[in-house]
Amino acid sequence: MIRLGLDAMGGDYAPQVIVKGAVAALAELPGDCRVVLYGDRGRIEQVLREENVSPALFDIVHTCEVIGFDDHPSQAFVKKPDSSIVVGFGHLKTGEIQGFASAGNTGAMLVGSMLTVRPAEGVIRPAIAAVVNNAKGEPIVILDVGLNVDSKPEVLYQWGIIGDIYADYVLGIDRPRVALLNIGEESEKGDQTAKAAHELMAAGSHFNFTGNVEGKDIFTGRVADVVVCDGFVGNVLLKQTEGFYAILKKNGVKDGFLDGLNYELYGGTPVLGVNGTVVVGHGRSTPLAIKNMVLQTEKMAKADIGARIGKAFSHMVPKS
Repeated sequence: MIRLGLDAMGGDYAPQVIVKGAVAALAELPGDCRVVLYGDRGRIEQVLREENVSPALFDIVHTCEVIGFDDHPSQAFVKKPDSSIVVGFGHLKTGEIQGFASAGNTGAMLVGSMLTVRPAEGVIRPAIAAVVNNAKGEPIVILDVGLNVDSKPEVLYQWGIIGDIYADYVLGIDRPRVALLNIGEESEKGDQTAKAAHELMAAGSHFNFTGNVEGKDIFTGRVADVVVCDGFVGNVLLKQTEGFYAILKKNGVKDGFLDGLNYELYGGTPVLGVNGTVVVGHGRSTPLAIKNMVLQTEKMAKADIGARIGKAFSHMVPKS
């Protein structure tokens, strides 16, 4: 049995939207999965009654504290030990759940990832990844999209490995093409970090490196399935994409490619390179986004993505 933890108190519209999304996910989850809701039992059960759903379909872990969006992430972990996020991470660490997802305080989710389940041995810096569709309707993995705003070449190389594993085992892309985001296709383009990262990637053998990819080619599907960049650039790229999507939808533009840019289709951004399955959602998540965040968590948990990444890096760590 795979148990998937979901923070019922995380998000702008919790617990209503979170519980509704969890209910929607039940119809698509395989029978060997169980959703565990963390939060105020009374409020969770009230939403379930309003949805005419039996609470017996879920496991509910009552918590009496909530880490809000205004709370300091690391301080909240100490001051609110009975919060849904802290208890959820504790259960993830002990193996009581195989994945944990939340649309709550992003900083607290990252603190839990770094200090509770911790980075896999050999990983210099974990990353958060975004998945969007290209013009062919195929998924693209972009990492990092905000966890690390300044990264060394060695870190970018490691993200190529991490992105390759995620694209392969979670998205089912055979021999993913990995590219480095840059201002030109030529190997000598970019700043010193980009040049050094390109040199490492071209010389390495841990993934299928296809060279540099320019911004104009990311969504064509011509160059890459995995796009590697530092978190500053990745975050700007992701938010620009979300902004264009919102503007075009508001203006009534209907297009299949545009629909593939909707964050609700994937529901959240996975934290990769830690010893566990962690997914972080938007605070403004809708029930559709929460449903897909749960489904993504299930795919990652079944792929045992944290262990796969850990195993890959264990072969790279020098033995003392």
